[in-house]
Amino acid sequence: MADVRPFRAVRYARPDVSQTAPPYDVIDDSAGAELRARDPHNVVHLTLEPDAEAAGERFRSWVADGVLVRDEAPAVWWLEQDFVGPDGVARSRAGVVASLRAEPYESGAVLPHERTHPGPIEGRLALLRATRAQLEPIFLLYDGSPPLARPAGRPPELEVEGTRLWRIDGDSGVESFFDDVQLLIADGHHRYETAVAFAREDGADRLLAVLVATSDPGLEIFPTHRVFAGRPDIDPAGESFASVGAAIDALEAARPDEAAVVFVRGSQARLVRGADDELDVELVDRFGHDGLSYTPDREEALGRLASDDDCAFLLRPLRVDDVFARARAGRTMPQKATYFFPKLVSGLLIHPVDP
Repeated sequence: MADVRPFRAVRYARPDVSQTAPPYDVIDDSAGAELRARDPHNVVHLTLEPDAEAAGERFRSWVADGVLVRDEAPAVWWLEQDFVGPDGVARSRAGVVASLRAEPYESGAVLPHERTHPGPIEGRLALLRATRAQLEPIFLLYDGSPPLARPAGRPPELEVEGTRLWRIDGDSGVESFFDDVQLLIADGHHRYETAVAFAREDGADRLLAVLVATSDPGLEIFPTHRVFAGRPDIDPAGESFASVGAAIDALEAARPDEAAVVFVRGSQARLVRGADDELDVELVDRFGHDGLSYTPDREEALGRLASDDDCAFLLRPLRVDDVFARARAGRTMPQKATYFFPKLVSGLLIHPVDP
């Protein structure tokens, strides 16, 4: 199903942590300014450049000046990320970095699980046209075990703050392995749809992908809690508890196959249940999006409740099997339905769209 291949990566000639950044869509104005000041060649000077043509000229000048160099031969890469999750648990997640063909969802090779909006796609498409490079990877899942393993006996070619990359030359078996594999977008829906749109108009249809097996022990989905500001109209029925902690205990004891969330307003804490065929995020989505904000931090969600007109919904993490099942049934979920942590690092590998 999925067309996965080695590629000739572009990377920094002298890689350093000062050049890397989180994905463009999680960087606020303050963090963006700090990253720009950190290094004149930090990748945000490309990924967050508001003038797409300027980003394209800058990218080409970095290549011409030797700041960025391109590998002579195609390869795939083995990626490992060590991290401590929002739950305080240390983990390591591994995946394969390769070139993926961007295909419309109708082909069935790649499935979405969240809804997107046209605004971000328009901006990313202008940047892709100007740079002719996939500057950041997207994150995809597949059922099964990895087709290869970390090369033994040698250090990584690239290493930045817990992220390590090993180059794998020759016949890795990746292409044949993914011939019969269906992929699910974990993170990067807007960037994937941008690549599909670009392929329609340009013909260049390759993008930078990190492929992680659902069997990976470090793969975790964390919840994204919902906070509504100025919404006194939200008042769902539910089982009342004396404290938020007691309601959370009841939530964690609820059946995983029924929707359930904790609703908090002022001193009220309730366990709200939904239908058996609903997910927690779908239950909350019934209340619309006016005044809505998101956070993966439970304490931050509660801290945002500034008045009795504000309320919060505390959610459980989705299960990977539920996400895949929804996607295979053609049912997309609300935005921020999943929170895959950690985010992938931008600036380690870049994928030009031209051979």
